[in-house]
Parts: sequence; structure tokens; C-alpha cells
Amino acid sequence: QVQLVESGGGLVQAGGSLRLSCAASGRTGSSRAMGWFRQAPGKEREFVAAINWSGGNTVYQDSVKGRFTISRDNAKNTLYLQMNSLKPEDTAVYYCAARRAGAVVLSTNRDEYSYFGQGTQVTVSS
Repeated sequence: QVQLVESGGGLVQAGGSLRLSCAASGRTGSSRAMGWFRQAPGKEREFVAAINWSGGNTVYQDSVKGRFTISRDNAKNTLYLQMNSLKPEDTAVYYCAARRAGAVVLSTNRDEYSYFGQGTQVTVSS
């Protein structure tokens, strides 16, 4: 089992920045790809960004390209999401996600992630 705990969410004005962190614990010794998803009120959870085990490959949802950056520090078992130039439409609960042990290739498919955190609220005011 892997436990994921997000932090760093909050209220920010449009154009501002936030940095989300996700601390992993439990069976963190196995290599696995990770990602970020978000869910706005009344909408389904959607893919935001993903990163492979080594950190060398990343992929983003089109609407956040050039504004968000996903990164990881495997020595600290921590995943990050740097969010710049935030827009009101970025308002959502953001979830950290991890694939099963050994799944080192990144994925944009929510169903290919085995673990999700409890989420952190990001609110962007206009």
C-alpha cells in the first residue's frame, strides 16, 4: 500500500502561483510513475500532468501546458506541481496519484492509477 498526502493548496488571485506537494509513504521502495488530477464541482476528475519514474518524461493537459510544471524527488518520496499564471478555471480539488509498483511509464488514464491522495483545494479568484 502507498499513502499519498497533498499540501500547498489555497486561495490565490488570477495570475498568481501555487506549488503543490505530495508526500508518499508506505511501500515507496518500488519504482512507479505518478501524476496529478483535478476535480471541479459538478465535473469528473480529469488528468492534469504525469511524470515517469526517472522524471525524464512528462505530459500535460493542453490547458495547463506552459503554466504548470510537474517534478519529483525520489529521494524524498515527494511529487510536486508548480502552477503559474493561474486562472479561475483552474479552481478544483487537486489529487496526487501513483501507479502500481513497477509501472514506470507515465499515463494520462485515470484508471491506470492505483492510489490517490485525499486532495487539496485550489481556488483562483478573478
